[in-house]
Amino acid sequence: MYAVIETGGKQYRVELGSELHVELLDATPGSEVTFDRVLLVRTETSTEVGTPVVSGAKVTALVVGQERGVKTISFKYRPKARSRITKGHRQELHLIKVTEVAVNGTSAKALWEAGAAAREQAKAAAKAAAAEKAKSDAALAASLKVEAPAEKRAPKAAAASAAKESAPKKTATKKPAAKKTATKKPTDAE
Repeated sequence: MYAVIETGGKQYRVELGSELHVELLDATPGSEVTFDRVLLVRTETSTEVGTPVVSGAKVTALVVGQERGVKTISFKYRPKARSRITKGHRQELHLIKVTEVAVNGTSAKALWEAGAAAREQAKAAAKAAAAEKAKSDAALAASLKVEAPAEKRAPKAAAASAAKESAPKKTATKKPAAKKTATKKPTDAE
């Protein structure tokens, strides 16, 4: 379930638990804010579009903190007047976390809590399936693993390591580049 709200002249898509930066509100950090200008609400079965707002819909959020946005630079230039004006601006913003999306008695928080048991069952089933798959993979790997007899493998491995150690190390040497002789063009002395 999600909603589209309007605040500070901008529209935001929000859902339960989402965090976003909005323009400064008349609230202090730690307080709750209710947004009544809900333009759209999407539930699992239906979509309600407001004209301009959805009646009976509201979004509640917790003000987490107050921050400043990114700096924007304003540069004004007037040619032939020797006028150059540079200004910077950082917008004051509130960081909010959505705690409730409700429309006509249907609450996203209540639906989330009602589905908690089903999510836990699905998580446990996935964990059990993963453990079973790991067990079958380990059994398959053990059945495919074929080892050579110890007496055949040991002399070959010892001989190979001894050959590597006794072999002289080769170093790459570069040959110097051949010098090119300049060819002179015959001059016409006639």
